Amino acid sequence: MLALRLTRGARPAVQLRRLLVALASAGTGFLLLCTLGHAMSHPEDPSGSLLRLAWCLTPLAATVHLALAVARTDPGTRPRPGLAAIGLGPARLMAVSAATTALSCLLGSMLALLFFLHLRGDLTGMPFDGAAADFLAAGSPLPLPAALTLLALVPAIASVTVALVLRPRDDRPASARREARSYGRFGAYGRTTAREPFGAYGRFRARQGAGEPGDGAKAAPAAVEEEQRPGPDDGAALPDHGGALDGTLPAAPGEAPKGLPWGVAVLAAGLAVEAYAHRTAGSAHTPLPAGLSGAPSVLVGWLLTAVGLAVAGPGLTHLCGRLLQSTRPGALRLLAGRVLMAEATRIGRPLGVVCAVASGTYAMALLYDPTGPEVGPLTTVGVLLVTGCTLATLLTAAVEAKQARSDTTAALLRLGAPATMLRSAAALRAGALLALFGPLTLVVAELAALPLTP
Repeated sequence: MLALRLTRGARPAVQLRRLLVALASAGTGFLLLCTLGHAMSHPEDPSGSLLRLAWCLTPLAATVHLALAVARTDPGTRPRPGLAAIGLGPARLMAVSAATTALSCLLGSMLALLFFLHLRGDLTGMPFDGAAADFLAAGSPLPLPAALTLLALVPAIASVTVALVLRPRDDRPASARREARSYGRFGAYGRTTAREPFGAYGRFRARQGAGEPGDGAKAAPAAVEEEQRPGPDDGAALPDHGGALDGTLPAAPGEAPKGLPWGVAVLAAGLAVEAYAHRTAGSAHTPLPAGLSGAPSVLVGWLLTAVGLAVAGPGLTHLCGRLLQSTRPGALRLLAGRVLMAEATRIGRPLGVVCAVASGTYAMALLYDPTGPEVGPLTTVGVLLVTGCTLATLLTAAVEAKQARSDTTAALLRLGAPATMLRSAAALRAGALLALFGPLTLVVAELAALPLTP
């Protein structure tokens, strides 16, 4: 009930993002149901139906990724002061976020089922003159348990993923957590680094009663000296405007994300596997979307390439921010570079996924033969679904980054920074990312298309 109330009372922008999740869930559910229809209409080809089901894993992963990004930016499930007093702690808000994600995905699954039944002719007759009867098994009764099982995949996987990622966790080091779980003497929570001998408490009270210089007596002169120090109201120099401006900038991370070497290694391994498949002759071929075919090692190489781009995305984004601040940067480049370095992990991974999808789409466009078999409607739906989900995930991550730096933006505006400078910094960040990831995507796409080139 609480999830329904939060869903109903959200702002239009939040409702639009949830609607995108519902549409993505509807597209993925429709592809899964079409796989079921192909298996029903072609019982003699179980391997082909299994291959179609395997290709549905890519839209499923893209939909779950979008649902997770939307759940992270949902303001209704964000911890706020006073919510814990009424029982809405971090764990409860995580459960509400998972329930909201499940509701959006369930809505999409219901739309997919209705559209699938409409195309089969079970509701108002066969549309499109029966053109979809081949892969929908219109002449066979629909097994409802199998259809519901397939439709429940997206809501179940998306809600579980949101719950696992947004679960409350303790970010303190292991040593601090161990000290927090231990109790000191006299009921003190935690443990101090310096151990006191037995009877120190009694000696402390005795010294204080006798007027001997205990800890309190030693601290008193320091407190008096602290009170006598001049503060800002006593004529001390205040921080200058430049120091205040530097304090409002996002703090640059001390080190780059750890995934850049691993991402480059996985990307190089994927390209090496594709090159090996290109040199291997007489190997078995696996059908690909759009009428293409290639060796199974080509699929493994494509998968490794996509994973490598996704893992290396945060490190490459951090590198863009560092390059923007090189060679005597001004205020504009310094602001743009600091923001990129601070948000490298948040926007780098969706950007790497977008590059992987763009490289795969570009490779398929290079390899498409107009004289060969036409691109089927299900392939078009799958490509549009994956591309749309990745772009929507990147835009949602950008919205999350904007919300995270709202305090910094407000502080810069209070200090007198013009709004045009903030827009110029955003354009500079976008241009730097495009200048690095654009050529990288084209190079990876050309190398990925090489094994399938005749």
